[in-house]
Amino acid sequence: MKRVLAALFAGALFGLGLAVSRMSDPNVVLAFLDVFGRFDPSLAFVMAGAVGTTLIGFRLASQRQRPLFADDFQLPTSRVIDAPLLVGAAIFGVGWGLAGYCPGPALVALGGGIDSALVFVPAMIIGSLIQRYGFSARM
Repeated sequence: MKRVLAALFAGALFGLGLAVSRMSDPNVVLAFLDVFGRFDPSLAFVMAGAVGTTLIGFRLASQRQRPLFADDFQLPTSRVIDAPLLVGAAIFGVGWGLAGYCPGPALVALGGGIDSALVFVPAMIIGSLIQRYGFSARM
């Protein structure tokens, strides 16, 4: 039960941060990417804050023997940069640039009733299912 409550708290805190920083508004993200038009640098400040917080958090977490609510840390073991990773990153980046959403902010926007999220989130779920059941069988 502690793990579920910790996940709920972390998710709610993340969603609140996205909403307060307006990162769930695709127009803010698209304005950040529009360097020759109506450029809005606020996303860079949010990212800088997130990177700083993550550096401190990982530093503190790495000093622990195990997580607070799990038996061990779940860290990636592969450090390979291969074609599927690069193609997936490119597709993600193009989608982010076209829609102004990535998964976390899209879910927050959906919860906030933003119209474009009503289209984006189902498309994201369909894309995830295609990846899971279509491509993973081939790799």
